[in-house]
Amino acid sequence: MLTGIHFLLTYRCVYECDHCFLYCGPHMTGTFTLEQVRRTLEESRKVGTIEWIYYEGGEPFLYYPLMMEGLRLAEGMGFKTGVVTNAYWANSEEDADLWLKPCGEVRVDSLSLSDDEFHSDKGEDSPAKIALASARRLGLPASTIAISAPCVKPSREGGADKGEPIVGGDVVFRGRAIEKLSDGIPMKPWNTFAECKREELRDPGRVHVDCYGNVQLCQGLSMGNMWKAPLSELVESYDPDSHPICGPLLEGGPALLAERYGVEHEEAYIDECHFCFLMRRALLEKFPEYLGPRQVYGLE
Repeated sequence: MLTGIHFLLTYRCVYECDHCFLYCGPHMTGTFTLEQVRRTLEESRKVGTIEWIYYEGGEPFLYYPLMMEGLRLAEGMGFKTGVVTNAYWANSEEDADLWLKPCGEVRVDSLSLSDDEFHSDKGEDSPAKIALASARRLGLPASTIAISAPCVKPSREGGADKGEPIVGGDVVFRGRAIEKLSDGIPMKPWNTFAECKREELRDPGRVHVDCYGNVQLCQGLSMGNMWKAPLSELVESYDPDSHPICGPLLEGGPALLAERYGVEHEEAYIDECHFCFLMRRALLEKFPEYLGPRQVYGLE
């Protein structure tokens, strides 16, 4: 049951992180207008099962007035609200309080702050930690998100190497992570990737929407375009088995997706996401209604 709509309020970000699913950065385009936000919220209410509205990106605080009005509108419609931010604006306690106080006035129910080596090297003085302290002073429910870089460790038993290497870290190998963080990571044969383990494609609990109308089940994979058909109708009519991308993924993972459409590929990949992302990128021109935008695939 779909309970969450996550606005990719903008693809623009002050950072250009190596692990970013969406290839976000300072030069990326694509930001909602207020009318698009309002229209999407109205459609979200029609779905009937939506409880949460999140604003994220990119970096939603770059468009602060739009984000705040979106929060007000969502609260007024009875939704719980959340924001995901890298807290670039928290240069001091005073600054953090200035930015966060209005969030308390519109009752933000969840504030998620990115706090890891991809976003800051300041340790205990990171913007996210400053923002977290501010949120607690102001009574905002806040927590941090930390993604660790990939690392490879031998599998050991009894002091001797045994079995396959263990890949540590929380990075998901899709988006920019494939080109920036995949060197030296062990791979497995392509035909071993026979299922999607990351997303609930059959019964999604949340979708991400962008200003281009993409209703994304996974980054760059959409159930359809909400500017061509209303969001509530897309959700109601979504049939994962007949979906040209989700159908093969549910039946046999990225291995079947590649075989179904005759996509040329390598012999090995890091994981299912790595293989799937590259197969979907190869199919962009064939299925533009379901795959995109191009910038999410590193194609500007």
